[in-house]
Formats: sequence, C-alpha cells, structure tokens
Amino acid sequence: MNEHYSSDDPQQQELLRVCRIGRAQGLKGEVNVLAFTDEPERRFAPGATLFTQDGRTFVVLRSRSFKLRWIVLFEGVEDRTAAEALNGTELFCEADSAETMAEQDAWYPSDLIGLQARLVDGNTFGLPENTLVGTVSDVLEGAAQSILEITSRSAEGDEVKSLVPFVDEIVPEVFLDEGYITLDPPGGLIPDPQSHS
Repeated sequence: MNEHYSSDDPQQQELLRVCRIGRAQGLKGEVNVLAFTDEPERRFAPGATLFTQDGRTFVVLRSRSFKLRWIVLFEGVEDRTAAEALNGTELFCEADSAETMAEQDAWYPSDLIGLQARLVDGNTFGLPENTLVGTVSDVLEGAAQSILEITSRSAEGDEVKSLVPFVDEIVPEVFLDEGYITLDPPGGLIPDPQSHS
C-alpha cells in the first residue's frame, strides 16, 4: 500500500494520508490532486469521505483520472476561487482494519518495518530456505511501487542497506504474525548472505 500513516496528532494515528490538493481545474470547483494511494478509484469514488488533520470533512461528488493525475470535485466547492483556496491541503482517510487488510493481501508501511527478511527455497545464493538476510528498516515510495530497505551486517560488522522492490516476484510472501517476509532476489540485488557475520 502506498498510503502513509499520519502520526503528527496522537488522536489521528489511524488516519492515512491519501492526497494533496493542487491547483484548480477549470471554473466549476474541480481540483487536481496528487494521490498517495494505490487505490484512487476507491478513495475518490463518489460519496467517499476524506478529512484534513484539523477535522474538516470533504465528500467526493465526482472524480476522473487524466493522464497521471486525478481531478476531483468535492461537495461545497462550487467555483474556481473556492478550489484555489484548497491548494496544498492534505487529505486523509480512516485506516482499514487489520482483518480487512489481511483479506485484501495488503499492508501499511508501518506493518512491514522490523520484519525479518528470509530467503525462499531455491534462491539464487543456493542457501537453505528461511536463511535470514536482514531486517526491513524502512519502506520508501518509488515511482511505480514501494521499495523495501533491508538492513543487514557485513562480516566486519558494518551496517549494509539494500533497496528491494516490493513486488510479488521478489517479495512473494509477507507473514505479519510470524514476523518475516520472504525474498527471492535476483543476483546482485542484495549482498551475498554468506558474507554476513
């Protein structure tokens, strides 16, 4: 999931950042939005409700995608002046429950940080299945998909960071309850685990 937790306000830890409103589009209140979600069709569906961090509510009347951006009309925003006043506003939604996320085979970035990274059976290093190669230390947002930062230790004890695309071919499974992900990295993506201490 590309949505981000908002933790600036302890009362809003269950809100996810969905988008930032940009410039006005036309004269009738529509705005361009920069989406931070990989579910824009859901988040910008008519009737969807989004919030600002200070508690203002925005209800989507209609939306459409145009090239790589979304154009949204919110309830109560009726002209260009009102739309321009929203430029820079960030909008959030309530986080889905853990049960819903599990059913959708989806995760939030904060769920992944701290998980161990273990090799799959038949990996390119020829090592046993479940060989530990490091820990997920961060989740970065790439242009096309999320990137996992995997931190390991060299034989000399130095910290080594590798960037791993969070795609099914390379990260086939996530076991939140067991505390690890599986990796099937192509050669050269991560350091050879046999060189670790």
